[in-house]
Amino acid sequence: MKKIKVLALMVCCLIVSNNLKAQEYWDKIKAKKSTLEIDKGFISLTTKSFELKLVKASQTVAALSPIAEKTFDFTPGDRLAIRDKDGLYQLGDINLRIKAADGTWKSYSTAAKRAAVTALNASGTVLAAADLSNTLPQDIPVSIQRFYEEKNGNLILRFEIKNKSNTAVEIGALGIPMIFNNILEGKTLDETHVQNVFFDPYIGNDAGYLEVKRLSGHGPALLLLPEENMPFEAYRPLLDDETPRSIVFEGFHEWMPLSKAYAEQEWKTAEQWNTPTSLTLQEGESKSFALKFVLVDQINNIQSALIQNEHPLAVGVPGYVLPLDVNGQLFLKYKKAVKSFIIEPEGALTVTEKSKNKNGYFQYAVQGKKWGRARLTVTYEDGLVQTINYKVIKSEANTVADFGHFSTTAQWFDEKNDPFHRNPSVISYDYETKKQVRQDSRVWIAGLSDEGGAGGWLGAIMKQLIEPKKEEIEKLEQFVDKTLWGGIQYNSADTLKYGVKKSVFYYEPKLMPEGTYSKDVNYKTWAAWDKKGSDDPGRSYNYPHVAAAHWTMYRLARYHEGLVTNHSWDWYLKNAYETSIAMTRLAPYYAQFGQMEGTVFLLILKDLKTEGYTEMANNLETKMKVRADHWRSLNYPFGSEMPWDSTGQEEVYMWSDYFGYNDKAKVTLDAILAYMPSMPHWAYNGNARRYWDFLYGGKLSRVERQIHHYGSALNAIPVLEEYKKTPDNFHLLKVGYGGLLGGISNITEDGFGPAAFHSYPETLKIDYLSGDYGSGFFGYAVNTATFITNEKDFGWLAFGGNVTEKGDEVEVEITTAAKSKVFIAPKKIGLTLDAGTFKKVSYNTKTGAVTITLDPKTTYTPNAYLRVDQDVKLSYKKERGAYKIALKNKPVQIIF
Repeated sequence: MKKIKVLALMVCCLIVSNNLKAQEYWDKIKAKKSTLEIDKGFISLTTKSFELKLVKASQTVAALSPIAEKTFDFTPGDRLAIRDKDGLYQLGDINLRIKAADGTWKSYSTAAKRAAVTALNASGTVLAAADLSNTLPQDIPVSIQRFYEEKNGNLILRFEIKNKSNTAVEIGALGIPMIFNNILEGKTLDETHVQNVFFDPYIGNDAGYLEVKRLSGHGPALLLLPEENMPFEAYRPLLDDETPRSIVFEGFHEWMPLSKAYAEQEWKTAEQWNTPTSLTLQEGESKSFALKFVLVDQINNIQSALIQNEHPLAVGVPGYVLPLDVNGQLFLKYKKAVKSFIIEPEGALTVTEKSKNKNGYFQYAVQGKKWGRARLTVTYEDGLVQTINYKVIKSEANTVADFGHFSTTAQWFDEKNDPFHRNPSVISYDYETKKQVRQDSRVWIAGLSDEGGAGGWLGAIMKQLIEPKKEEIEKLEQFVDKTLWGGIQYNSADTLKYGVKKSVFYYEPKLMPEGTYSKDVNYKTWAAWDKKGSDDPGRSYNYPHVAAAHWTMYRLARYHEGLVTNHSWDWYLKNAYETSIAMTRLAPYYAQFGQMEGTVFLLILKDLKTEGYTEMANNLETKMKVRADHWRSLNYPFGSEMPWDSTGQEEVYMWSDYFGYNDKAKVTLDAILAYMPSMPHWAYNGNARRYWDFLYGGKLSRVERQIHHYGSALNAIPVLEEYKKTPDNFHLLKVGYGGLLGGISNITEDGFGPAAFHSYPETLKIDYLSGDYGSGFFGYAVNTATFITNEKDFGWLAFGGNVTEKGDEVEVEITTAAKSKVFIAPKKIGLTLDAGTFKKVSYNTKTGAVTITLDPKTTYTPNAYLRVDQDVKLSYKKERGAYKIALKNKPVQIIF
């Protein structure tokens, strides 16, 4: 146990360092003078839905609680006595930029220098009101009054801005800080899931909204909607707030209805989600800006709440990442009809009306035409403007093919005299410089292990699972034999056999020739592990990558002919098994947590059973049950080396489900859905919460909400697995498929897979380092499937295919890259091909018959192996539980 604790400390050093820095900031904040004047008391107010507490002096929000659960606070009220200083934002503050006489933009904020505001009389629907002049600079040319109101049981936060000067005033930026309790510092997992929230923005102009959801995934949730002149134009990180951003605090943002001043300066190199605007107030003119706070009983009712509040609702199929060969659909529901569409860039999409009123929805066909980001602006007859941001990608097949090619060419490293023996391999890549990353101060990046270093080769190998290519596999066989086995992974007969190193690159200049290490790299950090540190096999998170590589090679060797020739299929399967066992033996401390890609251990177990390897299967199952039993003993069983993490949720769900621990599977799924939203924006739809991994695997290193980092595709695994059990829950399909396609949304046009996409409005582009992308591609590779469903409001839909209705026959052309899995929701039937591909699938709604059409045979795939998860009988012999179907030179059709 002592050794385990030492290993834990070694791996956690960045976390400790990060937290120490955060603590220093907290100490500085505590030492500052209190200016919010909380000692003067509070004002308690009540609406039909909320109990609202205001600081009496500032009339900023001290607490916001659901009326039925007054012990819960959506805001960081528990830290109010610390965060009561100048420059620290509170809910109820406002920021502006106003054009000065010299043409420059000048910033103003009610949080910058606190002073007691002047209370105004409150009557009628107004609960509290104040003139904010005292807490703003005297030279500001506008006056601002703030009102808390109740309207139809909802809470309204309204600001009235009046031009008090004798000339016109241009407001180039206006922001309302969204200060909710996402500060996790110093709390246990149990405490965070009871007390804290995360929030997700739909940056959709007048149709935009903000979801504020508890970490547990339980209701009630908070929904913020535009009430008056509050389009959600931009979402700005409040980097000037001194609350220390770290792995336990993502930071605060503000809702911006006006953003031109920032777009002209700090954000001028980035393409914004919406067209930046400003507002000009004439002399004496005033304008109100208001947000509505709506309480929603549970997360999957958020979209119902939008309809109830007469807010536009958009449902995209298969989402908002749109492959070029997919016939997308868009359903819009609003009290007014659509007046016009604008598509930017011009010609990026086509939108064609299909039905004016199908169950209250306007239905449109959407087709991607040009690769890249695309914005659809919808204007309704009442003038309301909604924007829907799409990402158009190549067909899934072409996207994956490009990724495989890029990985095994541009990222292929084969320097014969490499002193760290990394050759041959798929190595990390810098897309900005168009160079391989052979050195980095974070040694794992160049060291082929950990997530940030293993990402390149893991993605390349997982690509072969769904779209195998002989010449790429030949390279990867050499990687497995020469670099993985005996390099990244110990292959000697001692106690370390099958252990996985943290890195094969290390910093120890005394052991290496002069000139080995670049003087341009700062190796004076904790992340520059020496050889002993890099050789350490005690970090369990490295084992799933290696196990997945062996398992994929097994599948290729077992179900295809001639694709893999260096070893027999059983060599790879045994190595996959031994790697899984080694994790529990050599990395027991971290093995207590769920692992990213931990689903692979379950896949290995199933294949061991299929092959009749009973002893190995029983041993692996026993080891995994010990872990699952531990998780069952915890209230929230998905911690990790981080104080809070979403990394382990995928594996925790899969094993909990496997062992019948339904309570823990549900707890895990609820938490996943708390911060994996469904909304009409490709960047946030299905985007799992990750905000610190740019520090570990990115080139632009900062704490920042990551767009479709590996969490999206990994957490899509449990979400879609649960959908198969409950196919009447359409919300799961929308969220899960958003995460699935999000997993390949950031692949560049030429095939580079980046760590993630940067969400800050100053950037809004991919990170240039490949980093840990491979973990996300694993999630896509093992989970990609076609889902066919018949929804009451929308009719027959296909996610991963194009649907055509011909009388009683519903036919779906398969468009996924793998073309190997189909789930027909009305029949609750799943079809899986271990080899071979589906061309199309038909379902007869009258007879219930299913017809599948398989693509012709190929050089390496003469037979298809079909698994059906229901008891059906086909006239084919079974091998290892799958129907073996001899393919032909033309498509093969099967009816059952």
